[in-house]
Amino acid sequence: MALILHREPVLNSPDMLIGWPGIGNIGLITVDTIRQAIEAEELGEIEPEEFFFPNKVVIRGSVLTNMGFPTSKFYFKRLANRDLLLFIGEEQPATSESMYAEGPRAYEMANMVLDVAQKFGCGRIYTSGAAVSITHHNLKPGVWAVANQKSLLPELKRYPNTILMSQAEGRGNRGGITGLNGLLIGAAKTRKFPGICLMGEIPDYLSRVPFPYPKASLSVVEVLSSIFNLDIDPHILDTMITQMETVIANVYQQFPQDIRERLEQRKQTSTSKQQPIITEEDRQWLKEHIDDFFKKGDKGA
Repeated sequence: MALILHREPVLNSPDMLIGWPGIGNIGLITVDTIRQAIEAEELGEIEPEEFFFPNKVVIRGSVLTNMGFPTSKFYFKRLANRDLLLFIGEEQPATSESMYAEGPRAYEMANMVLDVAQKFGCGRIYTSGAAVSITHHNLKPGVWAVANQKSLLPELKRYPNTILMSQAEGRGNRGGITGLNGLLIGAAKTRKFPGICLMGEIPDYLSRVPFPYPKASLSVVEVLSSIFNLDIDPHILDTMITQMETVIANVYQQFPQDIRERLEQRKQTSTSKQQPIITEEDRQWLKEHIDDFFKKGDKGA
């Protein structure tokens, strides 16, 4: 197991932006969209063998030449005011009991990422993920924010379209972030890195579907573009968003009418996020049927 750096550029007070897969792949899409938009250069990678099993084989000339693993890569970009490091992991080192990273391997990978942040003198660590919310898929997703230092909270309140996680949906002072997108800023705290996690809202009734939710990623991209002063095309995810909206709309029409009517109420009032509109029976029905609906929806049903 090793951390491999292909080059060692001199960077100016960089921040680090990190993304792994998760609910709706919101964090992964966010960071990869920014990587492509700013044309970040590859910096290095974490060797995968100690963290992952192979997920494919490589064939050349009808001969199996290698086994493929999920990648965990670092990138960098020199910017006008402060440079940017990016890390993108194609998969979280999960256990057999959970699809999300936990335990020694997860913490080890988190600290390997932070080793690179420390080596290049990073000032802040940013991660991104999903916020399962009492919202509707036709509304613009908001962004929930969490910091690992109390001193960062006033700044978070100034970010566009952003709310502190503790103020969202009457949560009070409680909450959690599943997987490495949350664990990373916890590990950052122990190593004295200021850390922020920005989470795009995904409707609760879509949180279990095996499809991306790029609409929420766009909301997080907009916030990060403001933070880093990036000039990113606001329509950069339009094609993916349109494709997914078609799938979601087809499946949504298969929900029972009474459930749809209650979900539609979420669009009518800003107070809808304070009280669940659908019942526990509705939630159980959706939980039991949502996977089948999206399988049919993906086939154009």
